[in-house]
Order: sequence, then structure tokens, then C-alpha cells
Amino acid sequence: MDTTALRGAYDKLLDAAATPGLGEAADGGWDADHVLAHLLSLDASVAAVALGVVAGARPTLDNRISLDPWNLDRVIARHTDRADLIEHVRRQAGVLCDIADQLDEQAAAVLVPTLLLSNDTVAVDQPLPLAALIDGLAGNHVPEHTRQLLDLRVA
Repeated sequence: MDTTALRGAYDKLLDAAATPGLGEAADGGWDADHVLAHLLSLDASVAAVALGVVAGARPTLDNRISLDPWNLDRVIARHTDRADLIEHVRRQAGVLCDIADQLDEQAAAVLVPTLLLSNDTVAVDQPLPLAALIDGLAGNHVPEHTRQLLDLRVA
């Protein structure tokens, strides 16, 4: 797989996350730390799915753990500050991209049973090719969270 777009999306997200003065969400949603914790959780899940496919397993992807407030708070608590969270996202995004770079067409085409929720609504509940999961991070998921972070800028 070509991860150029995914790597670029993460570069923009990490720049946004490092913006000084990110405040609280006007709508009561996630702050920057919760966005980063969500990405850490979901990226680890996608990387695990990709490695499972390569190993011959038939893993599933369910993003509910990456939305769970207790889990997000646990992830945040394991880091000393936002800079530490940002660095962990940077490293883990690199691992995910490195794994994806090594997927051949056959592995990328494996259908992965997928359940994705967004704002308490089912967004996807069907098998998706592994490549579509990874490309979806680049084309939608990471840019959406980049916008979310930029919306936290305090004027």
C-alpha cells in the first residue's frame, strides 16, 4: 500500500495538536487530549487488524473501545502531558504506516468485519477491505480530527 496520503494527514494533525492554546470544545465534545487518545486507541486497533491479516487470522475492527471515556482517560493518564501524547501518536502513526507499506494486494483486499460508530450512530457495520480501512484514516478520519483540533483554538 502507498501510505503517502496517510503520512501527510498525520503530519497536519500533529501540527494542529501542537498549536498553543487549544481550549475546550464549544459543544462539550473532546478536548485535544481526548482526540489524541482516541487516535492512539484506534490506530493500535487498525495496526493489530493489519498484523492479524498478515498472520492469517481473520480479525474484526470495532471502534467502540476508542470512543469509551474510561479508556480515553486511561490512555491520557499514561502520558505526562500533551507533548508526550503527541509524540506517542507520531510514533504509533509511523508504526501503522510502516505496517501498511508492507501489505501486498492480497492482504490489502482481505475483508474485515467492521463496526464503526460516530457520534453514537452506526457509520459502518459491514465487512470492508483492509485497504479501505487504512485509506479511510487518510481520507476522512485523520483530517476530521485535524479540523476538530483546529476548532479548539482559543481566539
